[in-house]
Amino acid sequence: MWKALHQLAIPERLYGLCGRWIPWLAALSALLLIIGLGWGFGFAPADYQQGESYRIMYLHVPAAMWSMGLYFAMAVAAFVGLVWQVKMADLAIAALAPVGAVCTFVALVSGAAWGKPMWGTWWIWDARLTSELVLLFLYAGIIALWHAFDDRRLAGRAAGILVLVGVVNLPIIHYSVFWWNTLHQGSTNMQQSIDPSMRLPLRICILGFLALAATLTLMRLRNLILQQERRRPWVVALVNKGAAK
Repeated sequence: MWKALHQLAIPERLYGLCGRWIPWLAALSALLLIIGLGWGFGFAPADYQQGESYRIMYLHVPAAMWSMGLYFAMAVAAFVGLVWQVKMADLAIAALAPVGAVCTFVALVSGAAWGKPMWGTWWIWDARLTSELVLLFLYAGIIALWHAFDDRRLAGRAAGILVLVGVVNLPIIHYSVFWWNTLHQGSTNMQQSIDPSMRLPLRICILGFLALAATLTLMRLRNLILQQERRRPWVVALVNKGAAK
C-alpha cells in the first residue's frame, strides 16, 4: 500500500494517472448529473410543505456536502505535505481549493434562493450560513496564499498551515444546527427522513457532484504538474511530442 502511495509522489506517474482517470470521471459525472438533476427537477413529486421550491435541494445539498468534503481532502493533503514533505500534496491543495470554493459559492447562492421563500429573506446571520461563509473566506485565503509567494515550497507550506488551522470550522458547520437554535433545517439522518422518491435522485446528484469535482481537480492538478515540472525532460518530451502532431 505504501509503495503504491509513494508512486503518487512522482510527478510523471501522477500526471499519467490523472490523464487516465479524467475521461472516465467526466463521463460518469455527466451521466449522473443528467439523471439526478433531470429526475429531481422534472419528475420528483412536489413537497407537501415547500411545494416546488424544495427542488433547489438537488443543487444545494451536494454543493454544501462537497464544499466540506473537499476541504477535508485538502486537510489530508496539507498534513501529508507538512509531515512527509511531499510536494505533490502541495499541488493537490492548489488544485482542490478553487473547486471547493466554487462548491461553497454554489451552496451559499442556492441556499439563499431556497431561504427566500422559506424564511422571507435572502440572508440571515444564522450559525450554519455564517460558518459556511467563513469556509468560503478560508478557500479564498488559501488561494491567495498560494499565489502570494514565488517560492512554490513556501507557498505550499503557508497554504497547508492555513488549511489545518481552518479545519476546525468543519465540525462547526456540521454541528451548528445541533449546538445553536438556527433557522436552517436540521439533520435528515443521512437523507433517511426524505421520501424515497426524492431521496434517490438526491443521492445520484451527490455522486454526480463528487465525480465532477474529482474531474475538475484532476484537470487542474495536471496543469499544475506541467507548470511546476516544465523544465524536466519528460515534460519537454511531452511538449515536443504534442508540437510534432
